[in-house]
Amino acid sequence: MTRRELAWSLYDWANSAFPTVVTTFVIATWFAQAVAPDPVSGQAMWGWMQTVAGLGIAFLSPVLGAVADAGGRRRLMLALCTAATAVFTGAIWFARPEAEWAFYALACVGLATVAFEVGTVFYNAMLPDVTVPARIGRVSGLAWGLGYAGGLCCLVLCLFGLIRPDPAPFGLDKASGETIRATAVFVAGWLLLFGWPVIAATRDPPGTRPGWAAAARAGLRELREVLRGLPARPDMLRFLIARLFYTDGLNTLFAFGAIFAAGVHGMAFQEVLVFGIAMNVSAGIGAALGGLVEDRVGSKRMVLLSLAALVVIGLALVLVESASAFWGLALVLGLFFGPAQAASRTLMARLAPAEEMAAHFGLFALSGRITGFLGPAVLAAVTQASGSQRLGMATTAGFMAVGAVLLLGVRERR
Repeated sequence: MTRRELAWSLYDWANSAFPTVVTTFVIATWFAQAVAPDPVSGQAMWGWMQTVAGLGIAFLSPVLGAVADAGGRRRLMLALCTAATAVFTGAIWFARPEAEWAFYALACVGLATVAFEVGTVFYNAMLPDVTVPARIGRVSGLAWGLGYAGGLCCLVLCLFGLIRPDPAPFGLDKASGETIRATAVFVAGWLLLFGWPVIAATRDPPGTRPGWAAAARAGLRELREVLRGLPARPDMLRFLIARLFYTDGLNTLFAFGAIFAAGVHGMAFQEVLVFGIAMNVSAGIGAALGGLVEDRVGSKRMVLLSLAALVVIGLALVLVESASAFWGLALVLGLFFGPAQAASRTLMARLAPAEEMAAHFGLFALSGRITGFLGPAVLAAVTQASGSQRLGMATTAGFMAVGAVLLLGVRERR
């Protein structure tokens, strides 16, 4: 692996600490249990914050991606987004476990989420520039695998270095939530520590650098042209629509997996936490290995193989009665999460024109967000109507199957 490939891949290790610690395991749980007036209100407030952040991401990603293309400043904009993510994440430290701090905590997490997601647009757009076409799949897969590993490593360090020790380290006060709040500061430092190599080792495409106002005007023109041109580029349009469906299925399956495990198989909280960690390890291994396979079989075929496996194994998971069988199938299922996501990123890089890469990755981010509510809504409706968690979870397979069928018609450019 070259220096630039390693530096680029290391950014996945850096930024995955944010969703793992802040928006999934630690800060999200602490907010619902300690900051919000009650857990029910906390879940609702957190959900609305994520909805507002998602709308911001959906609007800003394609626009700023086009501006980055026009201004030739992907590296600078990635650096700014990384710094903003770290600042807003670190600011969570000042939130106290009291209801009057709820809006402040939500604002910090929401702004950090927007900066994090927009930053991935510029990061993903760098992929074709850091490696050769023959290695693009394995580099993307390795980076995705490093992301799972980095997120888990940061989580473990937070749990055993800050949260669980008794007495608390560094004189932190557990009663005021300082051991939990300190994890946000730790994540901010993690981002800055491991996020800088990609900034130092990569270069923006050559060419003139217009001023910001000129770049904004040119970027908006580029975005209009990209959107107008999509009907004339059926492979790109079909891929983005296919991704709407299968990403909804993937995200819903991952988000509700722990709830399903607890409700159907009676897993206690500690076992659910171990289950989540094991799934992330499995997904990381799958992403790294899938990248090696992807360069041989192609990105589209890798996505289709992964989706087929996820549909079949996912339906089997819904049907099994034994907890041990559920565990075994779930770990196998995890092997295909990473390849489906990493190969999707690579396929986008193969389909998008080099001079419009960031704008197209903005649309890529949009396609992963714009219908993000649909999968959970269908799952909730079916679960409520049938009274069965199994039938509700089975709907995720339908989303992935529809996405796979649409993807079949996409012609990949190698």
